[in-house]
Amino acid sequence: MFDTRPNQPLGDTKDHYWLVQRMARANGTDLVSAAEEGALSQEDWAAMVHRCRACKWTEGCKRWLSHPETALRETPEGCVNRQHFAALQAGTEE
Repeated sequence: MFDTRPNQPLGDTKDHYWLVQRMARANGTDLVSAAEEGALSQEDWAAMVHRCRACKWTEGCKRWLSHPETALRETPEGCVNRQHFAALQAGTEE
């Protein structure tokens, strides 16, 4: 479905850096290992944060992350980095 909401300003880089970190922790993506193994370059990591900054689901993401679970959870469909997390978990590059 096409999103007809108007464009929004990019969010704060630091805030979205931590949102990506928290989402990775919640879904079991080891970003450090992915970077060490060469599956996540600095450019790819920066792109994930940038996509998060432009995401229109930020408030939904914050609500989702504010309900911590003890078990790992699947990345929500609203996450703009969902496919990227899945690729990193599968050990494939995009």
